[in-house]
Amino acid sequence: MSEKPQLRFQRANFVVADIERSLTFYRGVLGFEVAFRQGPNPDSYSYPVFDIPPEATLGFCVLSAPDQPRVMALSEIAGVPLAPVPHPRRSAIVLDMADPDAVVQGARDLDLKVYPEGALVTHDGRKGREIGIADFDDNLVVIYRLDEGA
Repeated sequence: MSEKPQLRFQRANFVVADIERSLTFYRGVLGFEVAFRQGPNPDSYSYPVFDIPPEATLGFCVLSAPDQPRVMALSEIAGVPLAPVPHPRRSAIVLDMADPDAVVQGARDLDLKVYPEGALVTHDGRKGREIGIADFDDNLVVIYRLDEGA
């Protein structure tokens, strides 16, 4: 029997107002797959830890990347207004994308905010490009692609 690792990253989570709308970006543009969904659960541990008002309805969706199961989640908080995401933002997900131009076009087609592209230089000198995209709820997704041979 092997020992349990001291640390294993499970998944990132973004709060959203509407899972179906969010999936048009996360599934339709970024390429995540829905691993499973859960409907409203008034006993969810998310209520106290996310400080969700009891009158809100909570939905939950876990997403997988093609070769990485259950790495992202969307927590839908419906029935109450969501406060704006504070700036400077406090979190983001960072994704290596095979075709950043297609992702940028897909985000623009959904009228999402796409930030101007930046030049990426990694800690070990590899070069590439990076682009920030704010989803429907102003959660930050940074996509990047390293140059061929980098």
